Amino acid sequence: MRNIKLTIEYDGKRYLGWQRLGDSEKTIQGKIESVITQMTTEKIEIIGSGRTDAGTHALGQVANFKTNSEMSLNDMLSFFNRYLPSDIVVKKVEEMPERFHARYNVKGKQYSYYVWNNPIPTAFERYHSFYFPQKLDIAKMNEACEKLEGTHDFIGFSALKKSKKSTTRTIDAITIEQEGNMLHFTFVGNGFLHKMVRILMGTILEIGAGKLPVTIIDEVLEQKVREAAGETAPAQGLFLDEVYY
Repeated sequence: MRNIKLTIEYDGKRYLGWQRLGDSEKTIQGKIESVITQMTTEKIEIIGSGRTDAGTHALGQVANFKTNSEMSLNDMLSFFNRYLPSDIVVKKVEEMPERFHARYNVKGKQYSYYVWNNPIPTAFERYHSFYFPQKLDIAKMNEACEKLEGTHDFIGFSALKKSKKSTTRTIDAITIEQEGNMLHFTFVGNGFLHKMVRILMGTILEIGAGKLPVTIIDEVLEQKVREAAGETAPAQGLFLDEVYY
């Protein structure tokens, strides 16, 4: 039995997210599994590094599956990119040790979030960034980002109601780069809770727009109450850049 690792890029705007939903083929996982069945004649379930929400994109999602197929890695790569839709691309196919697990072996992840910050919207980036026309205070947003770095219980910045598992995560860095009218936020950490990056982004943007004080970060981390944080930023600005093992 071979253990195959995939590195995958996708534009999420047409899909209901990563996770397969019943018989629906409107998910990334569903589309890839359909092609694997066609390729190997085996009914196979792939394991992703984590779920991405409807409308979220990926430059470096990782998944693995086990197969008895003897097809070469190069032939697999060619097969995937011949039969997958053009908005899902397998960038790399690798053979891994039997114990490799795309989700359980994750050491960290990097996400990007893009904000189009101009009174005039953009036609070309509308599915890959969040249009935010209000003036933003970069210094205040950087201050908020610094408060979020480190090890904290982030349940107040997640969509989880409660969890039996630990909700403590470590954010190594949050950076902001300005490229013309586009703001590029990068989040690097050992893991992220459900909708955590989008809720952090919504909160950071409301701080930048003067709608929330910077001290709201301390309050949410202390009180662990989701309602105290900002709105959830929309999915189309979010990209999973890389998964670290």
